Amino acid sequence: MSNFSASEIAEFRASFAQFDENGDGQISALELQKILTKCGEKVTGVEVRDMIKEVDTDGNGSIDFNEFLQVMQKSRQHSANASPAFASAVKKVGAVNTIGGYSGSTASGVQHSYSDEEKVAYIDWINNCLAKDADLKSKLPISENGDAFFVACNDGLLLCKLINDAVPDTIDERVLNKKNLNAFRINENQVLCINSAKAIGCNVVNIGAGDLVEGRAHLIMGLTWQIIKIGLFARINLTNHPELYRLLQDGETIEDLLKLPVEEILLRWFNYHLAAAGSQRRVRNFAGDIKDSECYTILLKQIAPKDAGVETSALQTSNLEQRAVKVLDNADKLGCKKFLKPKDIVNGFQKLNLAFVANLFNTHPALEPVADVVIIEETREEKTFRNWMNSLGVDPFVNNLYEGTYDGLILIQLFDKIYPGLVDHKKVNYPPYKAMGAEMKKLENCNYAIQLGKDCKYSLVGIDGKNVYDKNKTLTLSILWQLMRGHVISILTALSGSGKPIADADIVNWTNSKLSAAGKKQISGFKDSSIATGIPILDVIEAVRPGSVDSSLVATSGSEADNLLNAKLAVSTARKVGAVVFALPEDIVEVKPKMVLTLFASLWQVEMTK
Repeated sequence: MSNFSASEIAEFRASFAQFDENGDGQISALELQKILTKCGEKVTGVEVRDMIKEVDTDGNGSIDFNEFLQVMQKSRQHSANASPAFASAVKKVGAVNTIGGYSGSTASGVQHSYSDEEKVAYIDWINNCLAKDADLKSKLPISENGDAFFVACNDGLLLCKLINDAVPDTIDERVLNKKNLNAFRINENQVLCINSAKAIGCNVVNIGAGDLVEGRAHLIMGLTWQIIKIGLFARINLTNHPELYRLLQDGETIEDLLKLPVEEILLRWFNYHLAAAGSQRRVRNFAGDIKDSECYTILLKQIAPKDAGVETSALQTSNLEQRAVKVLDNADKLGCKKFLKPKDIVNGFQKLNLAFVANLFNTHPALEPVADVVIIEETREEKTFRNWMNSLGVDPFVNNLYEGTYDGLILIQLFDKIYPGLVDHKKVNYPPYKAMGAEMKKLENCNYAIQLGKDCKYSLVGIDGKNVYDKNKTLTLSILWQLMRGHVISILTALSGSGKPIADADIVNWTNSKLSAAGKKQISGFKDSSIATGIPILDVIEAVRPGSVDSSLVATSGSEADNLLNAKLAVSTARKVGAVVFALPEDIVEVKPKMVLTLFASLWQVEMTK
C-alpha cells in the first residue's frame, strides 16, 4: 500500500490520532473542522467537506487511516493529485504546541508536538504512583510547568520505576545506576528502560536511549502513555475479573468477550452500570458521549459505596464546566480523581477519559461475583509471545493471543516486519469484511500466513490455515515460536554480514567461546541444567561487556530462591547492556530451551553491535 517504514507509519498514526477525536478510526468533517478551529484556522463547513472530498476514496464522507496514508504518500511524491488542502491542514495541526528546543519534522512533514493536558495528567499520575519511592525523592513531585517532566526523565530512573509500577518486577532494581551518574551510566539506565518497555509490550521501534537523555518530549510522552496504559489495562481481563462474564450480551460466549479490545470492555462495563441505574443513556466512545457529564455522574453514583457521599447534583446545572467539576469531586471521594481536569471532560479528550475510566474500573468494578465460570489463565509462554508481538507494533494491539491471531492478519504483519518484501499485500484480505464470505477471507489469510512460513523453511508439517483459524493453541504457538526465532536469527544474520543463516549450533558455539575465553565452564546446549543457576548467562554478559555484572550480587548456593535472584539479575543486566530479552527469570530457572536460545542470541547481537 505504501513505501513508508514502520517508524514512519507510527508517526502517521500519531498525526491521524490528533484529528480522530473520538478514536473511531475515521476523521469526520466535524472533527476536522474542530481541530482546525482550535489551531486558529477559520474554515467553513463547505471548505471542510471539500477537503475530505479530495481524500475520501471510498466516498463514505470521512477519512480512514489508509486514505490518510495515500494523501501523505502523494504529498511526499509531489503528485499532481496530492490533495493540497488536506495535506496543508495536517501540517498546520502538527505545528501547534511545538516542542520548545526541538523542532524536527516528522515523516509527514509536521513538527513534533504533544498535548499539555496529557503532560499534566501523566505528571499527576506519576507523582501519586511513585510518591513513596526513596530513590525519587529529589525528583518528586514533578512540576507541571515547562520542561520539568522531560528533565526528570533524563537519567532513566523515573521511567524505569514507572515500568515496575505498571508491571511489577519487570526490572531488577539492583541493576539501576542510582549514584555517580555520568553520561555512560545514564545511558545504561535508558537502554534498560527501552528494552524493559519492549518486554512488557511497548512499541518503541523509533526511540533510542539518546532521545530520552536529550528530552525529546514527543517520544517521552508516547512511551509514558504506553507504559501507563499497559499498567491500567493489565488487570482488565477475565482472569483477574471473572465477573466480567456479566457483560456478555444475548447469544454471546466467553470467546466473544475475549475478542474485545480493553477499550470495548470498558465501554460495556460503563453501559452495564448505566443500565443498572435505570438510565437510557449509553456511551459509544470516551469523547463526545461523555462531554455533558451526565453519564459520568450516573456511573460514579452507581459504583460508589453507599457511604462514600457521591451524589448527582451535577445534573441540576446546565453549565458543562460546573458539571465536570462536580464529577471530579465525586471521583475524589472514591480516590479516583486522576488523569482529568474539568476541561478534559467538556472537550472530550479521548485518551485521558479512557485512562480515567480504566482507573475507575480497577478501583471500583462493582460487578457481582459469578459462580461456575471456567476461566483459562494466560500462560507465561502466551504472554511472552503477546508482548513480543506488540513490541513490534502489530495493529491492532493483541490482548488475547488466539483471538488476536485467528484471522491471519497479525501473523502476516509479523512476516512482513521480520522479512521485509516477503509479503505480497495483494494476496492479503483486509477488513472490513462483508458478512457473507468473511470466514473465507480470514481463512485465506491464515492459509497465506502458513505459505509464508513454508517459504521461510519453517517446520509446518501437518499445520494448515484452518488450525490457526480454529485457534489450535499448540499449532499456533509452534508458528509463533518459529516467527520469534526467525526474528532473532534474521537480525543476527544481517549483523554477521555473511549472508548465511545462523543455526542453533552456531549460537551454542558462540556462547561456549565466550565462556571458554573467560575461563568458565561451557554448556552442552540450551537444555544444560547449569543454566538454571543463571550463572552461565551472567558469565556471558560479563564476557560481552566487562564490568557490567556486579559479582557481589551473584548467589552461588544453588537454591531455588538464589537461582531465581540470579535469573532476575541476568535478565535485567542483559537488557541494560543492550539485549532485547523477552525471556522471563522463570524461563531460566526452569531451563526453557527456546527462551534460553533467544537470550543468548540477543547477547550475541550485543557483541556484534559494539
